[in-house]
Amino acid sequence: MRTSLYVGAGCAAVAAVAAYVWLSRSPEAALAEQWAMLDRYCVECHNDYEFTGGVSFEGVSPSDVHADKALFEAAIRKLRVAMMPPRTEPQPEGTTRAEFVAALESTLDAAAEAEPFVGTHLVHRLNRAEYANAIRDLFALEVDVMELLPSDGGDFGFDNIAAALTTSPLLLERYLTAALRVSALAVGDADAVPTAFPYTISVEVTQDQHMDGLPLGTRGGILVRHNFPADGDYVLSGRLLRTVAEGYVGVEGHDTPHEFIIMLDGELVFSALIGGPEQHASQSENIVISRVEIDEMMNSPPIPVTAGPHDLAFTWIERPHKEQNAWQPPLRASQEAHNISGLPRLETAVIAGPYNVTGVSDTPSRERILVCQPESAAEEAPCAEEIFSTLAKRAFRRPVESADVEAPLSFYSEARDRGGDFDSGIRAGLARILVSPSFLFRAERDPEDLPAGSSHSISDIELASRLSFFLWSSIPDSELLDLAIDGRLRESSVLEAQIRRMVADERADALVANFTGQWLQLRNLEPRVIPDLLLYPDFDDNLRKAFRRETELLFANVLRENRSVLELLEADYTFVNERLARHYGIPGVYGSRFRRVDLTDPNRWGLLGHGSLLSLTSAATRTSPIIRGKYVLANLMNSPPPPPPAVVPALEESIPEGRPTTVREQLELHRERSECATCHDNIDPVGFALENFDAVGQWRETTREGLPIDSAGILADGTPVDGPVALREAMLARPEVFAGTVTEKLLTYALGRGLEPADMPQVRRILHNAAESDYHMMLIVLGIVDSLPFQMRTKVAEPDVVQGIAQTRE
Repeated sequence: MRTSLYVGAGCAAVAAVAAYVWLSRSPEAALAEQWAMLDRYCVECHNDYEFTGGVSFEGVSPSDVHADKALFEAAIRKLRVAMMPPRTEPQPEGTTRAEFVAALESTLDAAAEAEPFVGTHLVHRLNRAEYANAIRDLFALEVDVMELLPSDGGDFGFDNIAAALTTSPLLLERYLTAALRVSALAVGDADAVPTAFPYTISVEVTQDQHMDGLPLGTRGGILVRHNFPADGDYVLSGRLLRTVAEGYVGVEGHDTPHEFIIMLDGELVFSALIGGPEQHASQSENIVISRVEIDEMMNSPPIPVTAGPHDLAFTWIERPHKEQNAWQPPLRASQEAHNISGLPRLETAVIAGPYNVTGVSDTPSRERILVCQPESAAEEAPCAEEIFSTLAKRAFRRPVESADVEAPLSFYSEARDRGGDFDSGIRAGLARILVSPSFLFRAERDPEDLPAGSSHSISDIELASRLSFFLWSSIPDSELLDLAIDGRLRESSVLEAQIRRMVADERADALVANFTGQWLQLRNLEPRVIPDLLLYPDFDDNLRKAFRRETELLFANVLRENRSVLELLEADYTFVNERLARHYGIPGVYGSRFRRVDLTDPNRWGLLGHGSLLSLTSAATRTSPIIRGKYVLANLMNSPPPPPPAVVPALEESIPEGRPTTVREQLELHRERSECATCHDNIDPVGFALENFDAVGQWRETTREGLPIDSAGILADGTPVDGPVALREAMLARPEVFAGTVTEKLLTYALGRGLEPADMPQVRRILHNAAESDYHMMLIVLGIVDSLPFQMRTKVAEPDVVQGIAQTRE
């Protein structure tokens, strides 16, 4: 780990030069003095004739900087990581480059100070994650929105970008269906029709050990939290994973009986012995027991369950002794065609009901919703109005007036007129609130007398909404909303205290999961990381999920412990459970619980040693230095290479015949093509530095064929690297690059819009303040909330249609 003296040589030089520029002369004058660097090192390629990269600096002067912010912000980005001029061309001295960058930044920042840029904030539809979290916080109800709503579009790397969250008639119909389903679950429904709800376990999940969350002494299975719509009887059951060898009869490999159990809120409610000689699939003994018979054995009798959320465990009693039939048992129990573990595995847990309904008990959702209980018919309508007013305030994220509850009250009355009881009316009114534009859309108001194009501070109430959706991906809680309504939220001590409270709250797990899931692409682990089963037979879904959890826990630790953001790169610790520890070769870790462990191998430090990133950037059968290099440049250094040419020859075309080869040798042959070499000079050395990690993130010294790994290379700035340690040190030599990347990504996520070149002075302001304290994560978060784009909005000339709808009284 580094000491507290975080500033590397490059950062110190830039900081010192920047301070000198500001204090000694105007930014424009300093830039004019440094302009010769551009003419000497850049114009030779970037001129009107060659027009390399579609850029020309010929005839450009310092006075033109303000007119083309995009061009010069891109130049700053390239110069900061020394990607320009190319390594094969003459290079300016380090101080010359630093002085030019500092002068260029100071000029752009001074112009932004004189004319602040706020950006445009569009009406923002709640995405799936925000919708689910809002329902949870409104009704104390967890819902699976993947069943109810389609996936959201994305842009700039995130799915909360307002411009990408479009609306269609079909989507609005889905929101209506979701509202009806949610209201029924929240209030309960004594008229619920019996339905079967399956919970499926992936075939890639290994079930021969204890699963996190399940009772000790069990192995495999699944733990689910299910919302029961009413008090009544429910049939609980499990279904075995069927392999190719089993067909429709017998249970392959289960020649020893195993006890299947179902637990409700920690209490055993059903058990059955599955397997044994009578059920074991055997061609020699002609076992032909029907799978239907086995399924029947795993059905519970009707079990009485009250309405509301309950935890159900479908699992197996762990046997104290296991047979050992192989020299080294596989870590993955399923090899697709056969059950090699000899242990029964669940494929599906099923909850069917309700039958013989007796009513609806008090549930956490009903306690949250029913703030009053009418004792007579005359009290029902006033009580309904109180209920809707209370919920609408939270759902609409603002104070409500009588007009806001007219629509839900109308739906309540219609339900009662059709013969429904009080609960039926409340369900109808809740559904109406959940399809209101005031709930589904985040719309901010502009003063009517403000001319178009002018910027203004948003209200405290709108700030509370921005803050809660940034940190929680959900609606403000009562404490935050009440402070905003009282006009106290912008008090400096109050706002900072609220931010720290919200980050410490478990609801900030949404920021960790959603931000890392998209910035680092952890969401792509399930659909994209599918290593070849024959080459990597131990890889399973348990390991895939552990990869993601490790990275999330590191980010959460840096965030909540207010550590330096650079610790994401250089952490000499990580978080593992037994499965992940075995994969990494870390001894002494047992059980499914994740815990923090110190790392003795510096190659494994930080994100560059995480299996999540290493497997995401590999192919199914091999590593990919190209993908890894591009990933690091784009996601960790914010310097993505240009798109490849339209026709790129496949890497396999470079495989020499008749002998084994390394991926590096194939790439060396590949990059001999002139159309490939330019970009690969920047990409490949970064990827080669990580080549000692195989396609699933395990360390190796040789390839599968026994060829030695060559991880040496030279980065764009001329720095030699020969592995992950050297690559990490090279990145930390310019700490402002990685810290700036995190800041830009986090600001994009917080604003729900892509950053523009005019936003970069605000990014540098946040970075400058955070650099004084080693880029601590909380300072970056506080800086984002304090920034002009987060605190203000610009009035557009023509409000969009959705904003007009959202601001219309219902």
